[in-house]
Amino acid sequence: MRLLLTTLIALPLATGALAQNDCANGLTLEDGKLTIATGNPAYYPWVMDDAPESKQGFEAAVAYAVANEMGFSDDQVVWVRSSFDEAIQPGAKNFDFNLQQYSITPERDEIVDFSVPYYSAAMAVLTRAPVVEGGAEATIDSLKGLIWGADANTTAVPMLGEVIAPEKDPLLYGDNTDVVEAMKANQIDAALFDLPTALYLSAVVLDDGVILGQFPAERSESPDSFGLLFEEGNPLKSCVDTALNALKADGRLAAIEAEWLSETTGVPVIE
Repeated sequence: MRLLLTTLIALPLATGALAQNDCANGLTLEDGKLTIATGNPAYYPWVMDDAPESKQGFEAAVAYAVANEMGFSDDQVVWVRSSFDEAIQPGAKNFDFNLQQYSITPERDEIVDFSVPYYSAAMAVLTRAPVVEGGAEATIDSLKGLIWGADANTTAVPMLGEVIAPEKDPLLYGDNTDVVEAMKANQIDAALFDLPTALYLSAVVLDDGVILGQFPAERSESPDSFGLLFEEGNPLKSCVDTALNALKADGRLAAIEAEWLSETTGVPVIE
């Protein structure tokens, strides 16, 4: 009786996995394998230690979650590398899909295909260590007292006015490079960037950069959305979209984001 019960319980699971495999059957580059591309190298916090096969890092974890939802086991995932620009060019690809922070834009969508978004970038507060040492905190009241800078052509300007409402009018610049230079020159205390850009600027461009906090993506008028990238017309897209939507529906995608982009990066959420 115990053996029969175990068999009966296992049958629906096996049937579900078979159905998921059927979705991608004959649509991948290599039968029974899912070939996924990432950057060369791939960086924290998207991939930890440039080792996507470890499943460590936000995009590495997303890749395996999508693969598993489609019915592929971990050992059926094959990793390849590509440069950012190489992958986004038209033509045949050496991967089934590629994920390395590709923003979904109308211009790109004309030459490649994208999945439904797997991440909508939050807006983050970039500042420098002396500002934090001076008492700046990840609260709206504290942010109001800072001197802000912004690219005059971005959605950061209305967000500053509507969400933060600083005591002093923000200083406006021609582009984000000028905003960062103004921060280096102590002309401004802080600026808003999407979280991935802020992570890069704080780690690479500013010697003493600090991400003070991040706003939930829904508080931005037009959050930057990332999609898995496919060769134009790839029929696998619908199968991947189904997998991503399932991961969103039951909260698994949100849990991966919380683990790798909130907890790992240590960036608090500003409510």
